[in-house]
Amino acid sequence: MYRRTGVLVAVGAAVTGLLAGVPAAATAGPAEPRPASPLTWRSCATDEHPRLECSALKVPLDHAQPGGRQITLALSRVRHTARTFQGPLLVNPGGPGGSGVELAGFVAASLPPKVAAQYDVIGFDPRGVGSSRPALDCKPGHFAPVRPDSVPHAQQAEDANLARAAAFTQACAAKYGDVLPHMNTVSTAKDMDVIRQALGAPQISYLGYSYGTYLGAVYAKHFPHRVRRAVFDSAVDPNGVWYDANLAQDLAFDARHKAFAAWVARHHATYRLGSDPAEVEAAWYTMRDALGRTPAGGKVGPGELEDTFLPGGYYDGYWPHLADAFAAYVTRKDAAPLVKAYENFGAPDSERDNGYSVYTAVQCRDSEWPRAWSLWRSDNWALHAKAPFSTWNNAWYNAPCATWPVPPLRPTDVSNVALPPVLVFQATDDAATPYEGGVAVHHQLHGSRLVVEQGGGNHGITLGGNRCLDRYLTDYLATGRVPSSSTTGEADAVCARTPEPKPLKAAPRAGTRDQARTGAALHRALGHSR
Repeated sequence: MYRRTGVLVAVGAAVTGLLAGVPAAATAGPAEPRPASPLTWRSCATDEHPRLECSALKVPLDHAQPGGRQITLALSRVRHTARTFQGPLLVNPGGPGGSGVELAGFVAASLPPKVAAQYDVIGFDPRGVGSSRPALDCKPGHFAPVRPDSVPHAQQAEDANLARAAAFTQACAAKYGDVLPHMNTVSTAKDMDVIRQALGAPQISYLGYSYGTYLGAVYAKHFPHRVRRAVFDSAVDPNGVWYDANLAQDLAFDARHKAFAAWVARHHATYRLGSDPAEVEAAWYTMRDALGRTPAGGKVGPGELEDTFLPGGYYDGYWPHLADAFAAYVTRKDAAPLVKAYENFGAPDSERDNGYSVYTAVQCRDSEWPRAWSLWRSDNWALHAKAPFSTWNNAWYNAPCATWPVPPLRPTDVSNVALPPVLVFQATDDAATPYEGGVAVHHQLHGSRLVVEQGGGNHGITLGGNRCLDRYLTDYLATGRVPSSSTTGEADAVCARTPEPKPLKAAPRAGTRDQARTGAALHRALGHSR
């Protein structure tokens, strides 16, 4: 459920113009250093990122056959301006399936100017994503409303959802059968090293969010001496790739939904949904049942409602918007705000279709998934009994893996003793990548440091307005300095959580308002909303 939405329009169009006649770079090998970079950079400036440049690079579809078929990666850059140059900083927003070309602009603009000026900040669309070619879109309209109820209380609902998943798998096999064997994290990590070579850099620094932490760890396993510095924000548990990791998410997202209900209850004077969190949560499930009978606006049924509220599990800054729509539907019988919230947070489009196609292609290939649907059924009913918010929604999101046409690989053992200190950031109440994942990565990367946001529940926490967290990040990128290793606990440094949001009708203080804007910008850059 490492879900992402698209954020690219102008940048993607600029990159598309570079795809013809792109020079190929050689694959990783002993012949270092490389000659001058073959990359051609052109402006793809946006209003928000006026210094953004774009390029494109050909890489082997199959890294075992470097002279074979080539595919094209879309790249972006914000160049360094300082006399002190610390090399390239590659950035990745996660996914798998997240577009990274605009993230370079966000990171360069969000770091302190003196730090950003010392790096070429490099974004890229991983293979299959966004402006890279080919860009996967297995079955356009797969998430068109209204879908069958995600909770299969009736056999008819289960059969309909299984048929949807099977149709998606079959469409992927028919359209991309020659590409699917090469859609996996290891291949993407090897692409990153081709990018490094094309940049003419002996080493890279790296900032990865969410799935990008696993991608970074896999890169570091294959190319440990090419890593100068690495930051992993909201870390995937490498021990759960991928079936178990998704089951763990179900419990964590349900806990985060309960935190949302508690927040709404604390603001009963605004929303009039009850002062008891259990009462608020019950009202939400009553709304879900009602939408199963009559979808709002003919497009928001139970599954679409879950899709709408899932982004609130990634970022609590969306809670006031979601609560307004929730309250309007329950207290005033007004469905229009709920439909609007769906269009803002949950509705599908071509970029989401692309992201989902890459998500399934990578996760289904990366590791083994149960082939027997009976095991999926028993596991998800057992979890649903404890965590009903999104368990079955997530099951159907991943169900194509039960019949995926390409045999699975083995997950990479990311344990590593050959790296410089890696800085890991983790919120204790993160739903998409639960806290245990950050601890696991910290333990497996010798010399790493773990910085914890105590009580925080957002997914992606650096460059989001928390000055304590950002101080550790920027100090590390500027100097390589990390916190002292703890001798008393898991965390090497602890920061207080970012303050929770206020209802939209409440006027926040100026500092809180600035923090909210920064957090919203981060989560747009990570693809958690439009």
